[in-house]
Amino acid sequence: MTEADTPVIHEAIDLLDTGQARVAEIVDGEVVVHQWLKHAILMLFTQSKMTTTKLGPFEYADKIPLKQDYQQRGVRVVPGASARWGSYQAPGVVLMPSYTNIGAYIGENTMVDTWATVGSCAQIGRNVHLSGGVGIGGVLEPAMASPVMVGDEAFIGSRAMVTNGARVGDGAVLGSGVILTDTIPVIDAETGEELSRGSVPAWTVAVTATRPREFPGGTFGLPCVLIIKRLVPGARHDKAGLNDILRTHGVGF
Repeated sequence: MTEADTPVIHEAIDLLDTGQARVAEIVDGEVVVHQWLKHAILMLFTQSKMTTTKLGPFEYADKIPLKQDYQQRGVRVVPGASARWGSYQAPGVVLMPSYTNIGAYIGENTMVDTWATVGSCAQIGRNVHLSGGVGIGGVLEPAMASPVMVGDEAFIGSRAMVTNGARVGDGAVLGSGVILTDTIPVIDAETGEELSRGSVPAWTVAVTATRPREFPGGTFGLPCVLIIKRLVPGARHDKAGLNDILRTHGVGF
């Protein structure tokens, strides 16, 4: 790579920054990764140099600048929030004190609550609520790896972790503390059937759970995610009703 490549790389990052392009999207139910955009991000890190940025009493040293012009973009940003250039926040997004990494996409009217993190290349839908302390993991390498995908209207409970390319369907609700990775079994509480690994179906309520496994040293509980209720597709979430459902199982938002 030479300096002549820099304008092309910056053009690709600008496409991400303005939402004209996305690292990944769902087509016919499958995640399609646009690897050329991931390659552009990786090359940006290679060719960029460390610079110092001062904002009031704060000083930052990084290769990637922070986003600007939030008000013109229709995005509300509370002090303590930051997002890197190359991430996208659609109009109506609210960033409480939080962090959004390069390549991430956040859809219209989504709330990124206090101390939540949206990792590199994660794709978050419209009207989503990422509650306090939620960790949405980043997936940058290898270039073909699918990032975390969170569908429209989803609700992710406090301190939940969604990582390693896991998927949360439209309208799904994850209770507090749920850990969802691409290897975590997702189980239907009514039938005991394993529905998937790392993918919570649309319009369901999911909580953290364990299932017993025998080892030479005894019986131990390995983590899983349990589907405890199916919701009416397209209906607005009744937070009071959802809270009652979750409390019945000893969890909450």
